[in-house]
Amino acid sequence: MRTGFTRTSFTGRKRAAFAAMTGAAAAAVVGLAVAVPAVAAPVAARSAAAVSGTEHFQAMTTSGTATTQGVIAYGVFTGAGIDHEGNTVDTFVFSGGTFKVKHSSGSGPESFNQKTCLLTGAIHGTYTVYGGTGAYKGISGSGKYTVTVLGIAAKSKGVCSMTVAPVAWQQEIAASGPVKLP
Repeated sequence: MRTGFTRTSFTGRKRAAFAAMTGAAAAAVVGLAVAVPAVAAPVAARSAAAVSGTEHFQAMTTSGTATTQGVIAYGVFTGAGIDHEGNTVDTFVFSGGTFKVKHSSGSGPESFNQKTCLLTGAIHGTYTVYGGTGAYKGISGSGKYTVTVLGIAAKSKGVCSMTVAPVAWQQEIAASGPVKLP
């Protein structure tokens, strides 16, 4: 979802999350954006038979403007990769291949204090994993995510501003659900 902010201000889902928390957007938010060191780890070895089980995605970011961020996956496979953010579909890139993550807009309690510029949110939603390449060819699955956001908007002329990057941003993501790798 895009809002009326300039490209040099908040980007991607952070912009949408901020807009939702300030009442500028009805159903914004973050799918699985994250910021962890962007080091790729090899995919755990799999046998020729299909493997299924619960996959977890753990993430945290302190950037209110990043559009590519790190992600850690563990469960059926373990790896560190990069999340290339989209409005509703992200692409996760790991050393052994890629896959798509389609996520809902999410919902949950949000607040914004116009005096202190503090914003908070606890957003939850669903996602679907598909479109794998390489080691993830044929991947399928779905699950639920929770995003916790705490941020401080910058002030411009004494007023909280949504046209510049936030002064501070902390976003934690926990996601899990069943996946199958053929």
